Amino acid sequence: MGLVVTGAALLVIDMQNGFLHPEGSVTRNDQPMFEVERVVAETVNLVAEARTAGLPVVYTQHVFRPDYFDVPARLRSRDLFTEGDEALVKGSWDAAVADELKPLDTEALVEKNRYDAFLYTDLELVLRTLGVGRLLVCGVATNVCVESTVRSAEQRDFEVTVASDCTSGPADYHHAALASMTYIAEVVSWRAGVLALA
Repeated sequence: MGLVVTGAALLVIDMQNGFLHPEGSVTRNDQPMFEVERVVAETVNLVAEARTAGLPVVYTQHVFRPDYFDVPARLRSRDLFTEGDEALVKGSWDAAVADELKPLDTEALVEKNRYDAFLYTDLELVLRTLGVGRLLVCGVATNVCVESTVRSAEQRDFEVTVASDCTSGPADYHHAALASMTYIAEVVSWRAGVLALA
């Protein structure tokens, strides 16, 4: 498309092995993500187009300490995280961004341990330093980390667009989360989202 985009960024949320891969910890222990292979392929295209357009790409990565001291109590009670299994442990294969979506060395990667990528992180500082006021958001899971981050971004006065075809979550919640986000964000295909940021 050859777009020159200023004041905007692509935010890629938690596209990690633990959520996306059949052997990932969340996939094994919780509900699988909706149409995840298609979503990964579309997101690869989106990231490539964003880079071509000169759009900064910022990643988030959901990670925990090996002792899971930083896991929220509610998740701990669901037995999703047991010390020694390396589920989303920082530095593990499970926590790594999927190979086909790895950030470039020049792209920011913000670690988080809560659904909302702004909570207890420097994400807002990264975005403000980049001069970003508009976000195109993609990633997983639609109903938790994506929606929590979108709501938090909107409350911080970012203009938010959600790439609906580059998000995934459990099938029971995915479409409802997208519908809910239309109240505070534009929810469109990634191609329309990139064009809207031009």
